[in-house]
Amino acid sequence: MIKKIIIVLMIVVTIASDMIAADTTRVILFTIDGLHWRAPEKLRMPLFNALKEEGTYIRKSYMIIPHHPTVGDYSKYNSCSFPNPVLHQGSLFISPDNRMLQEVVSTIYQSAFVVNTPAYRSVARGFTTTIMDSRLSDNEVVDNAIALLEQQDFRFMRIHLQSPGAMGESVALHSADKSYSNNIWADGSPYIEAIENADKLLGKFVSYLKESGKWESTILIVTSDHGQSNNGWHPMLDENSWTTPMLFVGNGIARQRELPYFEHTDLAPTILWLLHMQGVNNSGGEGRIIKDINENVNSGEFNHPRHIKIINGQIREYAILHARMTLASENNYALANIIASLDNQNLTPEPFYHQDRMMEWSKAGSTLHLIEANELILSRMREILKKNTL
Repeated sequence: MIKKIIIVLMIVVTIASDMIAADTTRVILFTIDGLHWRAPEKLRMPLFNALKEEGTYIRKSYMIIPHHPTVGDYSKYNSCSFPNPVLHQGSLFISPDNRMLQEVVSTIYQSAFVVNTPAYRSVARGFTTTIMDSRLSDNEVVDNAIALLEQQDFRFMRIHLQSPGAMGESVALHSADKSYSNNIWADGSPYIEAIENADKLLGKFVSYLKESGKWESTILIVTSDHGQSNNGWHPMLDENSWTTPMLFVGNGIARQRELPYFEHTDLAPTILWLLHMQGVNNSGGEGRIIKDINENVNSGEFNHPRHIKIINGQIREYAILHARMTLASENNYALANIIASLDNQNLTPEPFYHQDRMMEWSKAGSTLHLIEANELILSRMREILKKNTL
């Protein structure tokens, strides 16, 4: 009898956790480019911080290292940094053949993407409505998004404010004569102004949703496509570049809950689950549905393998070890031969899956095997470097 009761309770919990998807009319992804994970606590972001009390918060969500090469196979298919195709395809194993999140939604419903740069054109495929105009200010991006919502019933919308990321880049690369050079937190930093304005625009957008009667049927996700270095922009080796805050708020979302971890690969499958639709890709590198955002799910049992954090750390260590080996090889040509073997991808059975081979990551078969293959090479590099630098 007890066993039957437990089974019934488990079924009830499962049904309750899935009701959030059935009751959701729309999901809106509000992205603030280059949002540093500490911005909500260091800058004036009253609206964002107020929403934290109404929803589920992740202080540091991890995305794959933000890198956007302009040569090579990646650049043939992608016009924006790694985190964006990964987000829209819901997989680390990106491919031009993969279906994107909006392509799944658009088979049945309307979808829209509003952004003030054409840089995201490669991940705009499949949206039923797109506005990608570099002449727009962040304010005008939000105005356009509101105007679209007045005209059509979108089930999925991505709004992207580009200015904060652009100002972070300016602090890093174009402010040598300024007091805030290489410091996004310094007085006068245009990054601060852009982030605080983004928060005001978030407030304007939320007010519209509430006043128009759309708030109760909307799940709002606030995050970024990548993080921000304290020095500005997003250098690959800086963990601040790989992390950004994430916030879920809306009907059925757990209130005042904080999850310890999230990966941007999880966004696509979770958004589709919220819309009561099937997942994006089953490639071996896909993210997972995070049902712990649901008020009916006990988040105390939350468990995540944290693969992206591990892979980013591996890529960082590979770059550092490779640099040390190169320096040490100046007077050690035996070591130079090993570096050549490493670069020619024949030092071990599989080559290292670093950022320059992003389009080949699928050859690993699974994220776990990719991590294992990388670790084999890193251990070999550590051993070689130790022997040759004593």
